[in-house]
Amino acid sequence: MKRQFDAIVIGAGHAGCESALALARTGQKTLLLTLNLDSIGFLACNPSIGGTAKGHLVCEIDALGGEMGVNIDNTLIQIRMLNRSKGPAVYSLRAQADKIQYHTRMKHVLESQENLWLKQAEVSEILVEDGKVAGVLTAQGETFEAKAVVVATGVYLKSRIIIGQYTRESGPNGFAPATELTASLQKLGFNIFRFKTGTPARVKGSTIDYSKLQVQTGDEDIQSFSFMTKDKPKNKAVCYLTATTLETKEIIKANIDKAPLYCGLIKGVGPRYCPSIEDKIMRFAHKDTHQVFLEPEALTTDEVYVQGVSTSMPVDVQEAMYHSIEGLENVEIMRNAYAIEYDCIDSLQLKPTLEYKNVEGLFTAGQINGTSGYEEAAAQGLIAGLNASLYLRGKEQIVLGRNTSYIGVLIDDLVTKGTNEPYRMMTSRAEYRLWLRQDNADVRLTEIGRSAGLVTDERWQVFEEKRRNLEKANELLKTKIKIDDKLEAFLKVHNENVPKQNPKVYELLKRSNINIFDLNAEYGFFDGLPADVLEAVNTNVKYEGYLKQQEEDIAKMLKQEQALIPEGIDYENLKGLRLEARQKLAQVQPRTIAQASRISGVSPADISILIIYLKMGRG
Repeated sequence: MKRQFDAIVIGAGHAGCESALALARTGQKTLLLTLNLDSIGFLACNPSIGGTAKGHLVCEIDALGGEMGVNIDNTLIQIRMLNRSKGPAVYSLRAQADKIQYHTRMKHVLESQENLWLKQAEVSEILVEDGKVAGVLTAQGETFEAKAVVVATGVYLKSRIIIGQYTRESGPNGFAPATELTASLQKLGFNIFRFKTGTPARVKGSTIDYSKLQVQTGDEDIQSFSFMTKDKPKNKAVCYLTATTLETKEIIKANIDKAPLYCGLIKGVGPRYCPSIEDKIMRFAHKDTHQVFLEPEALTTDEVYVQGVSTSMPVDVQEAMYHSIEGLENVEIMRNAYAIEYDCIDSLQLKPTLEYKNVEGLFTAGQINGTSGYEEAAAQGLIAGLNASLYLRGKEQIVLGRNTSYIGVLIDDLVTKGTNEPYRMMTSRAEYRLWLRQDNADVRLTEIGRSAGLVTDERWQVFEEKRRNLEKANELLKTKIKIDDKLEAFLKVHNENVPKQNPKVYELLKRSNINIFDLNAEYGFFDGLPADVLEAVNTNVKYEGYLKQQEEDIAKMLKQEQALIPEGIDYENLKGLRLEARQKLAQVQPRTIAQASRISGVSPADISILIIYLKMGRG
């Protein structure tokens, strides 16, 4: 085994996989260390990728040259587009994964990657010399040297599972925990928090009464996660919808004193937007039922994931609770639900590049940074790995803006505002979400990935072809259509009035009842152009006014982003700032005026004082 590497990645979850691939694919000799090779890319909770806002993250990872989108397209068993009844800004892809195939394929990709070495080992210490990372020491006594390290340990740091009064030091799904690394992180100055998440039971599919359930089928002929996927993914399975009952509610209320969350056994802070079923029952007392989705774990197993019924209740209460749900009256529980607590760091201690402020070359990514979700982890992993590679190559690191991507919003929230609970990406967090759509992720980000050396020639050619098609489609919008019987009939079918002059294609598409697909079916103007290009053009025309307003808002924001703040300002002695503002600014050390203005506890008046201070040349 080699002892010297350019970079080391600790952890092979979704963050670690993207970090390791980004480093290796950009020419860095990389070692990926994991507690268990069987946990590579493991879907420890929901067997799915994507969802509201999360689908955006996956498309952005793909546009930058990452692997998650390609992997799920190749291993999904059902795909749907969520939020179709709403606007295109919040359309979100979500796919059920075959969790066994997802892990297997990702492991094979890593094993086949040039410049990448894999080893099963527990890291006990991060080595630092003269303020720079120097390598790692394993619990087994091996030392590996490297000038860059990415810590992507997920929920494994001092993790313990909780089921009723039963607790055990363990990672998810029975994998071993990482017991020694937390002390090393604390020694390096990291502030450690304790967070909590949970997962529902897995039940035996053959014991479910499907006749009582509502079938949830996938969508056909929709975009894939990866812009590189040529053949549309096929739906191979269905999911089912049911609900808890009033009996479920009564069982939980009668046993709430046994819930670890309510009797004080759980100390970690849980996710607000993904509560346990007992938390939902107590917080939303007016509701008698809650939706439950039954999702197959894989095509080669009978295990079914019971989404919506995460719990840490004792096993006897779990039995009664699950059996009270319609369709699950006789279900067999194969794996009990559990809560899991774990250590994570204070993300305010990170730079926007995800590099630790106190140690050069040390990056962190994923749930160790206080986030929840595979997609949030993978997004950070990609950026941390890419920036570690740029650091090693002596090039300027990437900081994605809130105007460029959901990834930019995610990381800016973490390093500017921090989080006191597991952070989940939502469309409402993005100010410019009409611009940050899934369909244009490549338009926004592929050039950035190319300049960083991660986007391959093949991906670049696909992107350039799409760009040419967009230009061609936009040119065709200027085509005039003659007013004749054909046009009049078309407009009548779509409840639109006949214009006084021959209209351009663009002018017809501005009308609410006409879309580009119906118009093309009648006239064939856009024949030969891909559906994703037509969808993007249709959206750009329909929402042109809103997009222009967002462009103006972005331009104003960028002026503040360009107002750089020099390093080393002594905020504690900057007169005129309130005490809270001085403390928060000193803690975050913002790079720009725009970032400073987003810090919780810093008021507009504080920003005005800071701007005056900088203009006076005291920066």
